[in-house]
Amino acid sequence: MIARWLYSLVLALLTPLAMLYLLKRARRQPEYRQHWDERWARYRTPAPGGEAPIWLHAASVGETRAALPLLQALRARYPGRRFLVSCITPTGRATARELLGDGVEIVYLPYDYPGAMKRFLQRYRPALGLVLETEVWPNLIAACRQGVPLYLVNARLSDKSFRGYARLRPLMAPAFAGFTGILAQHEEDAARLARLGARNVQVTGNLKFDNVPPAEVVQRGYDWRRVLGERPVLLLASSRDGEEALWLDALAKLDLPAGLLLVIVPRHPQRFDEVAALLAERGLPTVRRSAWNGSALDPDTRVLLGDSMGEMPAWYALADVAVMGGSLLDFGCQNLIEACAVGTPVLVGPSTFNFAEVVRAAQTAGAAWQGQDANAVAARALRLLRDATRRGRMRAAGLSFAGIHRGATERVLAVLESRLG
Repeated sequence: MIARWLYSLVLALLTPLAMLYLLKRARRQPEYRQHWDERWARYRTPAPGGEAPIWLHAASVGETRAALPLLQALRARYPGRRFLVSCITPTGRATARELLGDGVEIVYLPYDYPGAMKRFLQRYRPALGLVLETEVWPNLIAACRQGVPLYLVNARLSDKSFRGYARLRPLMAPAFAGFTGILAQHEEDAARLARLGARNVQVTGNLKFDNVPPAEVVQRGYDWRRVLGERPVLLLASSRDGEEALWLDALAKLDLPAGLLLVIVPRHPQRFDEVAALLAERGLPTVRRSAWNGSALDPDTRVLLGDSMGEMPAWYALADVAVMGGSLLDFGCQNLIEACAVGTPVLVGPSTFNFAEVVRAAQTAGAAWQGQDANAVAARALRLLRDATRRGRMRAAGLSFAGIHRGATERVLAVLESRLG
């Protein structure tokens, strides 16, 4: 209790910085100015009536997409229920609206002040709360103990995160113990969570394997592939700050295949212009997706910049080889499951702490390969581009790997049914 009181005091003292942060982000993403009051659980409209909703919290885009199979299954199984989805980022909110439509209420989860969390729960009165992956907010969990069953779903905890939480054990151990149940992705995650004080931990698998890429989006990529003909295509997927320059430097040291088309898809839309400027600075003839209708490209075009949202499966379908962003620098890697589900050979760099178990399993299956740095990954990519037989084996391995790990959604539903009736 003392640790949580001190935590709440620190949060209160940091309120001016939180406001400045939102204003700073709003310079690049004006959406950060919208729905401002929700960040503090101050609402201008009356509380919604009706039956208590099933509430799911997905912080941003990745968590929202991971939650989609579960939300679809819940809506199908409980068609008369209300659903509430909370997010933290504007891109997460936009993704939720795009994927779920108007049949779900979408809001920002307030900052973790005790009063704000109580107001949030009093307004929406959820019958059940589902928090995705590693969103552990002590005051939210404490407030839910007053009558809202709260589950941590698709839970993961890397070694790096475990060490960080362990340093805050007086605060975090009661928080982890406060969940009604924790449904972990892997045995390793479950063990780390239990060591931090979590109770009622079960392993149900990774929901991201159940998120089958939309067939029409994948087909879009295949259509692009036909238009581009025999040009080899190398994809840097979901790249993070600094990785594009590192990747270009690594490729510049090598003898590139004739006609190579490099596709770069930054993880965050606010960086699209920044990456475009970098490519222009490097003198690389570039076409942006926002200016491309999928028709033939000029043979001199060296780079295709994916400045769109929701088309990642199409980029994987287009590519001969995909390099996972977030793995070349210390960001922990982005989700490689989607690439495997499309059958794209996957290469990752040294940083994989967010998907360590998935990367190990994908390598064992023959669907992925990991290099010690960007130079090694670039060299491997070029070897793969010249070896259609090896690419074919990795493609088949990726499709098999993605398929055999599906089923987490049904295992999670089986746990929740006792609460939902």
